[in-house]
Amino acid sequence: MRILITNDDGINAPGLKTMAKIAEELAGPQGEVWTVAPAFEQSGVAHKISYTHPMMLAQMGPRRFAAEGSPADCVLAGLHEVLRGQKPDLILSGVNRGNNSAENALYSGTLGAAMEGALQGIPSFALSQYYGPKNFEAKNPFEAAEQHGADVVRKLLAAIPKADENADYRLFFNINFPPVAAKDVKGTRIGAQGFRRHTHFGVEPHMSPSGRKFLWIKGGDQQIPTHAGTDAALNLEGFISVTPMRADLTAHDALDHFGAAL
Repeated sequence: MRILITNDDGINAPGLKTMAKIAEELAGPQGEVWTVAPAFEQSGVAHKISYTHPMMLAQMGPRRFAAEGSPADCVLAGLHEVLRGQKPDLILSGVNRGNNSAENALYSGTLGAAMEGALQGIPSFALSQYYGPKNFEAKNPFEAAEQHGADVVRKLLAAIPKADENADYRLFFNINFPPVAAKDVKGTRIGAQGFRRHTHFGVEPHMSPSGRKFLWIKGGDQQIPTHAGTDAALNLEGFISVTPMRADLTAHDALDHFGAAL
């Protein structure tokens, strides 16, 4: 199996090392694992592509490249320049430092890479490791993802319907590992994308020594559960959550309502 991996935390991120271990387990001894990851951290860039300026691509080692672009850019660079048409069997993005459950999914560069992979017709998976009091200061906070990641991806690959190959918007998968040690993971559950109520992104102002105001984007409380059975709630209960997604942003439930109104 030939696998392309990327992330949004950057080429030197610890989570990318965890992803490489997962990919090597999936690829097997005769397989290939190729890395094309951002040269610098690209968290929060979603599905951004560098449409109006070029990006530098540098080889860092065997089958290992850094691109000065977004995670989606890295997928494009990997497919169309690094692999030069040797289509990978699988694209893996992550393992992200922190969860991409609930509304975080909308901002995530980790998911942006998986979305681009799906648009390019490749089975694609975004893997993220939830952080919390039980694993934040652990020696290996990615332990749950490292020990369970390959098995979850393998099972999902086997279950993707054959008909999905002909879908206009192919499936990709958002996988979030709970903020616990690997031995404390309770299992894996399918869950919809949730929504954390009463918390959101905001800004925190700071003054520079020169008297200029700068704003830091500040995230909300990540320990707030979502509706029962949805991704973040499952994660905080100790389960790995899997959310099948498509890039189709249409609100299908609203089509008939607004069609009648017009």
